[in-house]
Amino acid sequence: MLSNIGVPGLILILVLALIVFGPNKLPEIGRAFGKSIREFKRATDGIANDIKEEFKDDLNDAKNNVKK
Repeated sequence: MLSNIGVPGLILILVLALIVFGPNKLPEIGRAFGKSIREFKRATDGIANDIKEEFKDDLNDAKNNVKK
């Protein structure tokens, strides 16, 4: 989705954000957005790791059952 925006689109979005929020609020909003993205990535990584561990445990159980 974001790959279709391009440089002119990003410039337009930045100019609109500057007009709407003003130059004083823009760094604060950017910081909050960055923190949100980091937290989302950390949460999705945690969920992915939990799923991998669960599959690994199930796979080990299946291998042990086959060996018996």
